[in-house]
Amino acid sequence: MRIIVITGMSGSGKSTAVRALEDEGYYCIDNLPVRLFKRFVELIEKSGESFKGIVLVADIRGREFLKGYEIAFQKIRTAGHDIEIFYFDAQDETLLRRFSETRRRHPADEHCSLRDAIRIEREQLSGLRQIATRIIDTSEFNVHQLKDHILRIIRGDEGGDPFSIEVQSFGFRYGIPMESSIVMDVRFLPNPFFVPELKELSGLDGAVRDYIIDKPLTAAFIDYFFPMLDMLVPAYQQEGKAYLTISIGCTGGRHRSVALAEATAMHLQANWPSVRITHRDIEKGTQ
Repeated sequence: MRIIVITGMSGSGKSTAVRALEDEGYYCIDNLPVRLFKRFVELIEKSGESFKGIVLVADIRGREFLKGYEIAFQKIRTAGHDIEIFYFDAQDETLLRRFSETRRRHPADEHCSLRDAIRIEREQLSGLRQIATRIIDTSEFNVHQLKDHILRIIRGDEGGDPFSIEVQSFGFRYGIPMESSIVMDVRFLPNPFFVPELKELSGLDGAVRDYIIDKPLTAAFIDYFFPMLDMLVPAYQQEGKAYLTISIGCTGGRHRSVALAEATAMHLQANWPSVRITHRDIEKGTQ
């Protein structure tokens, strides 16, 4: 039975990885006391339940874990099991931004600044990072890309073509997606928001799509934009990039950006089957 320990920096995406592994058929448990690791593995083995493996999540929240993980891992190995240690990390600036966005309290925050808390956590987890079987830097991943990356690792698909494309719409009023490789501003196009019968619809609706796509200005834009992508996408792949995120934005992320993102994804899918499309802000507003 496969045993994976997920650890690493707070805010680095461990929860996203756990959800992906649960969906894949792994039994995941978070913050189990380290003295119970071996006993828990034995119980799962004897339970007769059908799991692909066990995922134990442990990090700085468990002070006992930081002191006893080496002994706990050795006991499991002595019992005849292999352990994979996935250490999740991200750049300091990425972690600062993520905590700022979620307004979560950092678990190492002992009346110090967030930056100092991140530094303290790095120091306390340095031993785990050194013995990790895999270090996963999530700095440039969004949630969808991280889930896809984890599943590739778990399924052993890393030897295949890792290149995937995400086309996403967004609203500038809610901020530019930080993971973007290419950002296109389509606020110059006519806005359906000011057409009463289209205002409450979205770019997924045929009437809105036709209103936008049929405009001469949109056609002229597409004549430039799509050939540019046809040149850029292979260049990004040749550079070794695993994920390419094309973000198309309008004011509120509901009409113009959605319609153009759909058209862009359809164009790319003719040559790149691994194209995912998301609409980040489609439900947030109607402008």
